[in-house]
Amino acid sequence: TVVVARDDTPSGRFWRVPVGPGGFRLDLSTGTPDPALLPALGPALAAVPARLAVSSYLDPPVVAELAHLLERRWPFAPERLTVVDGALDALDRLIRVRVRLGDTVCVEDPTFAPILDLLELAGARVVGLDLDDKGVRPEALEAALATDPVLVVLQPRAHNPTGVSMSDERAARLAELVRGRDLIVVEDDHSGPVAGAPGVSLGRHVPDQVVHVSSFSKSHGPDLRLAAVGGAADPLDEMERRRRLGPSWSSRLLQRVLVAMLTDPATEAAVATAGRIYRQRRAALAAALAERGLTVAPGSGLNLWVPVADEQRAMVRLASEGIGVAPGSAFRVGPGGDGDDHVRVTTATLDGGVDELADLLAAAARDPA
Repeated sequence: TVVVARDDTPSGRFWRVPVGPGGFRLDLSTGTPDPALLPALGPALAAVPARLAVSSYLDPPVVAELAHLLERRWPFAPERLTVVDGALDALDRLIRVRVRLGDTVCVEDPTFAPILDLLELAGARVVGLDLDDKGVRPEALEAALATDPVLVVLQPRAHNPTGVSMSDERAARLAELVRGRDLIVVEDDHSGPVAGAPGVSLGRHVPDQVVHVSSFSKSHGPDLRLAAVGGAADPLDEMERRRRLGPSWSSRLLQRVLVAMLTDPATEAAVATAGRIYRQRRAALAAALAERGLTVAPGSGLNLWVPVADEQRAMVRLASEGIGVAPGSAFRVGPGGDGDDHVRVTTATLDGGVDELADLLAAAARDPA
């Protein structure tokens, strides 16, 4: 008998994008918020009653105070509303209940790398949708609908990796295209109040076909592990039925911490300040790159999508300068065409040194294959 050692090397796009300390003097690869700009948790923790009952298996999965706050903030009137353990948890659960082997799913191209990995694990056929500066191009979605997708996954604002935010007019046009079709649109509003752009949703036009995901990780803290999910009843009812066979609910204790944060003026002010600083940091680097002849797409959020002559050479050159960035190919549905290489640069943690960084990025971007 021959026993072959299991290969524990992770596969998939997610593992090509750094998720931890990489030894760079300036790591701009992670896509994560600046820890220094997250609101303090102490006051919210202190506001949770010490004798709060946390031992019931029978209470509703969402605490009433949080449900009320979420309904007031939601971009449309949801048929169902629940809370899960972060935006990716929501996407994973929705994909599991809606996608079968061989089903077609439409996503933006590029899109957040883990979305592509989740769809690959589900055995989905993925169709990419081209973007412009207002979101998914209507003609791209119209053509893709001929493939009979069961799911369309969109990022309505602060798109990761490009920073594009959808306009209200574009949302209305896309909603008209999907109206009446047997599909669900899943909106991943991952950056929420620090997105740097107004909220927008197809659910304002086709509420029975949209599930909107609103995460609090980037705005209020990743360790809260909370995202709200609201919209069409059928997929959310099925998601909750399956969830009852596992964790059943997200910690009501953490939900009450979030309630305290959402109702605290100091916390809300801190979140607003963070959003403003993220906009300034992104805009500063974009302007510095433009001065050096390197144009990036307008937008908002925590990242810049920087065009380069050759992705691999650009990453190696930047790494030799102690700078980490994420490979653009990890975010693509398929291989990009010639002249379409990019790297994703996280600007959220960029507190100074913009001119030096712009010099290095511009030089790396022009380094030919």
